[in-house]
Parts: sequence; C-alpha cells; structure tokens
Amino acid sequence: MSTDLNSIKERIQATDRDVFFSVLSHIGDKWSLVLLGVLSREPMRYTQLVERIPKISRRMLTVTLRQLERDGLIERVVHAETPPWFEYALTELGQTLIVPVRALADWTLDNIDLIIEKRAAYDRENPST
Repeated sequence: MSTDLNSIKERIQATDRDVFFSVLSHIGDKWSLVLLGVLSREPMRYTQLVERIPKISRRMLTVTLRQLERDGLIERVVHAETPPWFEYALTELGQTLIVPVRALADWTLDNIDLIIEKRAAYDRENPST
C-alpha cells in the first residue's frame, strides 16, 4: 500500500497542487457526491433536483452545480424550445466518477456500524469534544 501512496504523492508533486486539492475538495464534498449519484440515473431539471434532494438549500444546490460544471463533471443542457428550458447531466468525465463514488458509498455502508461504535467510544472518552 505504501508503494501506491508514494506513486500518488509523486503524481501530486508533478502537477498543480492547488488545482489537485481544489478538485478533490469539490468531488469529496457531501452535496457533490449526492448530486453525482442522483444525476448518474438520468439528467434532471433544477426543480427536479430540489425535489429529489430536499435537505439541500437552493443556494448550496446552485453553488455545487456551478462547481461541478466548472470542473467538467456535469453540463447544463439547454433545450431550445419555447419557452427554453435546461437540465443538468453528467458528462463523460463525470460518468467516470460513478464507480469510485459507489465504491465509497459501499465502503461506508459496510463499515457504518463500526464507525458508529467508534464514535460513541471516542465521545465517552472525550466528553468535551
């Protein structure tokens, strides 16, 4: 495993570190992961996303959509009808993230009970945190 981590470290050093960490921060964000998962099923209009993800504020939805669009992971598809309307869809690049996102979700589900136990034990031992 250390060899894999060393390889990643070398690749990070050979690129723009700020961009690397910025992209990692965007795709690792809670709402980005949720949006990528939702859009992996089908393209959706903004209002459909609001309905599908009721806990996200409209402001956070807009900010997250713009970040994902800027990074090339989703696209805003304009339909030239009267009146014009648009929807959000994963790009080819965004589709390549679905397998890792699902793997992360599976890992979380496989380990959630243990994590809950560890958190409770930590909180008992560290009541001030």
